[in-house]
Amino acid sequence: MHAITNSGWIEVVTGSMFSGKTEEILRRLRRAEIAGQEIAAFKPAVDDRYGEATVGSHVGRQWDATVVPGEDEGVWEIREALDGEDVVAIDEANFFDAELVEVCQRLADEGRRVLISGIDQTYRGEPFEPLPQLMAVAEYVDKLQAICAQCGEPATRNQRLVDGQPAHVDDPTIVVGAEESYEARCRNCHTLRRD
Repeated sequence: MHAITNSGWIEVVTGSMFSGKTEEILRRLRRAEIAGQEIAAFKPAVDDRYGEATVGSHVGRQWDATVVPGEDEGVWEIREALDGEDVVAIDEANFFDAELVEVCQRLADEGRRVLISGIDQTYRGEPFEPLPQLMAVAEYVDKLQAICAQCGEPATRNQRLVDGQPAHVDDPTIVVGAEESYEARCRNCHTLRRD
């Protein structure tokens, strides 16, 4: 809580896959735990890559989390599950619908520190809602970069691969995966199949 205004706030950590977003959220949660703050972590039901009820990073670090539906009124289960926690972490915000923005606004208005992580671009290089909206209303935004798997430059895009080839522009937006399905790429090396 901000000491002068007694208000909460929203922090967004975003960027491409493999940029360290979840690692950064886990680092912030560890610091909040050391400070004696009460913490609640949440993740969308669609993401079970690193365990059913854990927020997990690609390098194996984890934090226990409550699984909630990512759409419609199910997003409000985040607020309903709270029991006085000071810090609320929401991982993989890109798997939630736009209702998450209102939930986060309400939590911050109630005096909570809201930590959010998620990718800000689809595999097509387009804005991945609701991250752009969350970035707009957040007090703090950190955009991280990965390393391009092709050229080694800073990467800001997510290259989806299907059988080792770039995904088609008309493929579904949400396909949960990790190294087997995605690479971090720079603007120059990012491609889409259009045939």
